[in-house]
Amino acid sequence: MLADTHRRGTIARIVPSSSALSGLPRRDAIARPRVDHGVAIWLLACCALVFAMVVVGGVTRLTHSGLSITEWQPIVGTLPPLSAADWEAAFAKYQATPEYQQVNKGMALSEFRGIFWWEYFHRLLGRLIGAAFLLPFLWFAVRRRIPRGYGWKLAGIFVLGGAQGAMGWYMVKSGLVDDPRVSQFRLTAHLGLAFVIFGAMFWVALSLLRPQRVKVATEALRPVRRFANAVVALVFLMVLSGGFVAGIRAGFAYNTFPLMNGDVVPPEILMLEPWWRNFFYNMATVQFDHRLLAWVLAFAVPALWWRVRRTSGMPARARTGAHWLLALLAMQVALGILTLLHVVPLPLAAAHQAGAVLVFAGALNLAHAMR
Repeated sequence: MLADTHRRGTIARIVPSSSALSGLPRRDAIARPRVDHGVAIWLLACCALVFAMVVVGGVTRLTHSGLSITEWQPIVGTLPPLSAADWEAAFAKYQATPEYQQVNKGMALSEFRGIFWWEYFHRLLGRLIGAAFLLPFLWFAVRRRIPRGYGWKLAGIFVLGGAQGAMGWYMVKSGLVDDPRVSQFRLTAHLGLAFVIFGAMFWVALSLLRPQRVKVATEALRPVRRFANAVVALVFLMVLSGGFVAGIRAGFAYNTFPLMNGDVVPPEILMLEPWWRNFFYNMATVQFDHRLLAWVLAFAVPALWWRVRRTSGMPARARTGAHWLLALLAMQVALGILTLLHVVPLPLAAAHQAGAVLVFAGALNLAHAMR
């Protein structure tokens, strides 16, 4: 009897009670990664600022405001002209540019102020994005709140932001020479880099909010994932082609749809020599390429939506993301057609540029859901 009681006491000391076990972390809780929603929310806020930057940049280009500030002063240039003398000095510098002498000869100071403020706000927003990224990044780093493996990614994004500012000035310089138009190559690089920065921050934010990867239940999920990644690449290529359309003002030509002035393929499509120049300098070719990519996406995205719906084991988040991407693309195609038919009015053109960011985000979200 005493021996039996002793054994029960020994077992009780070795094996914890059920109440004690309830206080221990479960196996699945231990495996679950630690999520810091503060870092993710900060990155999404920066994404919203970049979104605004892209839209304001489009308005700046459409209002021909980009060459109104002739100097790049990252610190001193934060302050606008504050006195009548300051405005006269800024206007005198603009009057010395080829754009004023060849395009805006006789412009009044009041008109100059209108284009100046768009470019000033565009640059000020760029500085705000830099501060909104760097200062919280340093704060999170000091507080050791940046998850392991993400520090170098965030530092890389900051470097890309600095390169974007330099690229912006490099683009503006190309229009301060004899031909008062910025280079379509530099404009497209500036636009593309903005989308890369937005995509990097958006992807990292999604990874922090959804740290667990999808377990591949069937082999059928892998080709759909590759399809989704291909759509992301297609959307980005579409953005770059739109940069060339904007850079050479190709949207002001062939303002009919679905044909291009009565032709499926305009006869002027290969009129330049050598042939490769048509893809960057020929309005007909550049707009045709942009339309062609739009048609490819108009078929590819519904096909991807169908594959996501029909594939077994597909995460619910991916199905929702496919619905969103399909809806966003439909909106973007409609905006593009309206912008073309109405010969690039400012509100529609700005909305079309904003739509490009949303479609890109939708494609990234769907691809991330199947990572």
